Parts: sequence; C-alpha cells; structure tokens
Amino acid sequence: MKRFLIAAVIAAATVTTPALAADVGVSVSIGQPGFYGRLDIGGYPQPQVIYRQPIAIQRVPMSRPPIYLRVPPGHAKHWSKHCREYTACGERVYFVQDNWYNREYVPRYQQKHRDRRGDKHGNDNRGNHGNGHGNDRGHGRDH
Repeated sequence: MKRFLIAAVIAAATVTTPALAADVGVSVSIGQPGFYGRLDIGGYPQPQVIYRQPIAIQRVPMSRPPIYLRVPPGHAKHWSKHCREYTACGERVYFVQDNWYNREYVPRYQQKHRDRRGDKHGNDNRGNHGNGHGNDRGHGRDH
C-alpha cells in the first residue's frame, strides 16, 4: 500500500509539473515584432495604413489628432468589437500595416532606444533583455 501511494504521488507530480510550467505570461513591448497597440509616429516615415480614412466608433472632436495603432488581423475589420481593448473607441484611428511596422518602425525604434541607453557601440550593459510592459494577451500597450 505504501509503495502504491508513493507511486501515485510521483505520477501526480509528473503530470502536474508540465501544466504549471506552461502557465507563463508573455510580455511584448513596443518595438518588438509581436507588439500590438498605440504607436508614436513622430520622427518616423509616413506610415502605410490599412484604410485611407481614420476609423471612429464614437464622435471625436476634429481638433484632436488621430492615433496610429498596430492591431492583430481582424481587429481593424471588426473595430467596434475591439476598440475598448486599446482604449480607443473615442479616437480617430489609423491602422498601420504590419509590413511597415516591421520594416520601418521596429528597426528605427530599436536603434533610437539602443543609442539612448547603451554604450558607444550600441550595447546595453545593464542586463536588460527585452522585459517589456505588455500584457499576456498580445496587446503590449504601455500605460
């Protein structure tokens, strides 16, 4: 009986350990390929956008500038369902194309921030390994 209990405990530990290890949060920050959220376009090349006109779900004062977002496929198409996730229902929104984000925005963002925090060779000697402030749903919005 004692051997049976020990075997059962070992088997239970073996089965539950992978399940616990799989529950890992992912953090993606702006300037990384998996980031979705608001982008600061100032100082970057003119973004390529999905739609020519900004999308607005609610009335927005025209004096307020539009915002630029990178969103997962389908979010732009069904924006009224997803705008709350980005705190952008009351904004005029341009959705940037993924290829522009990856080809233009990411390299310039990374270069700009590497130059600010690194040494003269662009190396970051503080041991920062890309720990961002995104959430685990893939919407890396920094607040």
